[in-house]
Amino acid sequence: MADSNKKKFYRNQAQSIIGKLKLRKMEGFYADTMDEAAEKVLELLGSESKTVCYGGSMTLDNSDIKKRIKEKGHELIVREDAKTDEEMRQLKSRMINSDVFLMSTNAITLDGELINIDGRGNRVSYLIYGPDRVFVIAGMNKVVKDVNEGIDRTRNVASPANTVRLGCDTPCAKTGRCADCLDHTICCQIVVTRCSMVPQRITVILVGEELGY
Repeated sequence: MADSNKKKFYRNQAQSIIGKLKLRKMEGFYADTMDEAAEKVLELLGSESKTVCYGGSMTLDNSDIKKRIKEKGHELIVREDAKTDEEMRQLKSRMINSDVFLMSTNAITLDGELINIDGRGNRVSYLIYGPDRVFVIAGMNKVVKDVNEGIDRTRNVASPANTVRLGCDTPCAKTGRCADCLDHTICCQIVVTRCSMVPQRITVILVGEELGY
């Protein structure tokens, strides 16, 4: 748990980033804890039932947010339910037409840009296009100075940890450092979201905790 001084620093830094997000036509909020962030998501979802899908994220997996979304009466599209190629095809069709896509981000700059690196690109594709709204939950450990630092963080912090989690046979899984590999890589798509074409389609909730990779 962060001490009171660090919490104050997180809040101040987050408010600065939220101001930058507004200029980029994205909405921003700050929560002291993941529990508060989940409450904000439920508030934003509202009382009317929504279809909600999600991308791979340790931030989400290490919380009870999916359970709470279902308990509030929203329909959670569970991607792990697809057992065949045809079921996955149908599930993807539902996801791209969903009301809300829930995800984290690999990094966010002090200037409000989102940096994400993906393998197949399903997570970044729904961030870019499809679902009516996107909620991004990110711990303040994801904050970086600029895009270059964000890509470096993703390649040398997030991706190595994820390759270990996924059991990938990549150099970074063994050394913890990016080797710019091409075999078995999960770093196929690099996406920088510098602005939302649709105003307030993307909502970023910054959390004053270290969350995910």
